[in-house]
Amino acid sequence: MKKSDFFFDLPEEQIAQTPVEPRDHSRMLCLERGSGKLHHQHFYDLPAFLKPGDTLVINTSRVIPARLFGIKEGSGGAMQFLLLAQKEQDIWEVMVRPGKKAKPGARFVFGEGLLTAEVLEVVEGGNRLVRMEYEGTSIYPVLERIGTMPLPPYITAALRDRERYQTVYAKQLGSVAAPTAGLHFTTKLLDELREKGINIAEVTLHVGIGTFRPVKVEEITQHYMHSEHYSISKQTADLVNHTKQNGGRVIAVGTTSCRTLESVASKWGKIRADEGDTSIFIYPGYQFKVLDGLITNFHLPESTLIMLVSAFAGYEHTMQAYRTAVAEKYRFFSFGDAMLIL
Repeated sequence: MKKSDFFFDLPEEQIAQTPVEPRDHSRMLCLERGSGKLHHQHFYDLPAFLKPGDTLVINTSRVIPARLFGIKEGSGGAMQFLLLAQKEQDIWEVMVRPGKKAKPGARFVFGEGLLTAEVLEVVEGGNRLVRMEYEGTSIYPVLERIGTMPLPPYITAALRDRERYQTVYAKQLGSVAAPTAGLHFTTKLLDELREKGINIAEVTLHVGIGTFRPVKVEEITQHYMHSEHYSISKQTADLVNHTKQNGGRVIAVGTTSCRTLESVASKWGKIRADEGDTSIFIYPGYQFKVLDGLITNFHLPESTLIMLVSAFAGYEHTMQAYRTAVAEKYRFFSFGDAMLIL
């Protein structure tokens, strides 16, 4: 298929700039995979669509304040870093702006000296490997003090509360973007689901910039996916396998949870405890090995994410659902509304 097959017109005013309050009052478009039938609901209606014995798989990764504003040592020129991935203890891959100032050997200062960084080398895509220097044993407390949340460029409104770009169950530090399908959950809704007999299973996939990297080639099979780190515990693996064996449905909360499950199943032929890196790219024609349902947000035109949704829900059903969502004024992208596919 071609990249242009996944294009749709989206009015700019439907790109959500702020999250809905309360979290679970966002709208939810429900798509029946078999028939293509659509239902207009709200996220708090989710329990009505699930059955006892079903398992929701959530991504517990937590977003780090990965955007840093600083100056070049010596000249004082302004510099912006976006931390992408931790390669070693204090070696990070970062996106830099402006790039001309970030040659190997250049040093930068952030937070009035709380953090300094030296560029080691230029890597694929023009990113840099840098060595971080700070006091203490972990960079994360420093980032909490001087970093800002790495909101996507299409969100221009200020974020008043950092926690609104975290899921209520986020705990494993490492993402540079939120697993946004999970932003709709409240602790009350999770409790309601558990009381109904719905299982909640945890995985971790640290969301990297590669998830949102634009597809620049027309032939989608030529697109290169960056790898992201994941982990799945024995407890989760056992729960997912037990669900499948007993006729329950496994429903991924977000494309990140989906990619974790499908990566492990593709690697081992089943779900088992595992940790590693995945660059799995799911597009129409992919044969799903685990998934029975998907909760996701509405994604950018021509993105790898809408391609994944199309692979699961069917291309025609997906594009019709997106056209309906535009016509019905659903809110799109990170702070937008939800979609349930069963």
